[in-house]
Amino acid sequence: MTTIAQQLRELHDLTPADLAVRYEELFEKQPRIRNKAWLRRQVAWRLQEREYGGLSPRAKARLEDLIAQIDLPLARPEPKRQQRKRASNQRELMVGTTLTRTWHDQEIQVEVRENGFEWDGTLYKSLSAIARAVTGATWSGPLFFGIKGRKAAR
Repeated sequence: MTTIAQQLRELHDLTPADLAVRYEELFEKQPRIRNKAWLRRQVAWRLQEREYGGLSPRAKARLEDLIAQIDLPLARPEPKRQQRKRASNQRELMVGTTLTRTWHDQEIQVEVRENGFEWDGTLYKSLSAIARAVTGATWSGPLFFGIKGRKAAR
């Protein structure tokens, strides 16, 4: 008969597949995760629980109370890329807005349309395209027209 300490040490030498088999033996169900570290922790917990006993009824009741107080979101969090996209959509300009910028003594007036931006009788897909046409250089359109400050552009 091996001691609990020996059994815990042996867990470090097992492969994820072996740990999954051990998990199934102890929990009587397949693991939902096949990560070696997670499986090792779960199996170690169950081995110690069987050897030394689990949580007291009082501790279990307290945990249930605490769990009931937690307000967990049911949906997965949105990826950061989607959050940024949504945030930029909230700053969209209203159709009909006129943006004005003076560049080398020339006043540039751009009107926001439903399907783009109009400048000098031409429809552009983005403010950056207009900034490029005006300056001949690559510019951030929102930065060029003062919609976004330099710190926000970084």
